[in-house]
Amino acid sequence: MALFDLHHRRINYLRISVIDRCNLRCLYCMPEQGVDALPHDEILTYEEIIRVAGYAVCNGITKIRITGGEPLIRRGVVGLIERLYRIPGLVDISLTTNGTLLKDYARPLFDAGVRRVNISLDTLDPVMFRRITRQGSIEDVWAGIHTAEALGFAPIKLNMVVLKGVNDHEIPAFVRLALEKPYHIRFIEFMPTGAGPYQMDHYMPTHDTIARVAECAGISPLPPHVNDGPAKRYRILGGRGSVGFISPMSSHFCDTCNRLRLTADGRLRSCLFSDREIHLKPVLRNGGSEKVIDEGLRLLFHEALQYKPAGHKINFNKIPHLDRTMSGIGG
Repeated sequence: MALFDLHHRRINYLRISVIDRCNLRCLYCMPEQGVDALPHDEILTYEEIIRVAGYAVCNGITKIRITGGEPLIRRGVVGLIERLYRIPGLVDISLTTNGTLLKDYARPLFDAGVRRVNISLDTLDPVMFRRITRQGSIEDVWAGIHTAEALGFAPIKLNMVVLKGVNDHEIPAFVRLALEKPYHIRFIEFMPTGAGPYQMDHYMPTHDTIARVAECAGISPLPPHVNDGPAKRYRILGGRGSVGFISPMSSHFCDTCNRLRLTADGRLRSCLFSDREIHLKPVLRNGGSEKVIDEGLRLLFHEALQYKPAGHKINFNKIPHLDRTMSGIGG
């Protein structure tokens, strides 16, 4: 089986948010005071997540990424990943984390089947880390990165959201890190994600970031890889790692989008920048037989694919208000 949308894109990637809560308050993701957490009974149970994932994999999903909020703060998440990893037909399972808890979870995650991790790290400066995240310790993140590297996670991707006037002066330091270590550094354009008024002063287009990187080291394009997603990757000449650029604002990659998102409260979202969501919980919780649930999921997945847009409509003159923050959508 295979899933296709109306624009002939094959959909084989499902991002599953297991929780809307986070132990950081990154200024581009969440208001400083935080957000109202979803009631416990609104969050999908692990059994329900397994049910949706099992249906999805049987119908063409081959890759799953676990996200949040911060997924590692949900109790029992490693057990969930172990069960997901055993679904026949699933080729790859990965995790996005802020890294603060990774030191303690790296070994159990590795044993559960995870080999690829994306770690949010917007700065290498401990003081700036506190400014951007509003709480947390960069030392904890580094401990997690080093533990993951020692265990053999690969690739380890470090995601830096470039904020003009805030952390863009650190681009050379991230390039040096990629020269010295086998990390994939990914520079991501600042984008509106429902955290509050979108501050255009902080926006820095990818072509400016590439120019800054090229001032620090020789780079050459790498061919696309199945696990690169929307990143355009470059080899750093003489370096152990690589750099990549994700440009949701200046260079839309919608024409190759292959993903659906499952929110923590059981809503299927076909586009990050669209608030149109398909509610799965009524089907999952109506007490029907497996056959009835499968038919319900088939119809709802079909509806999500029908509504998946050709591309998002964001431009610099029209920044939409999203009903959810990034933590609520799933990173």
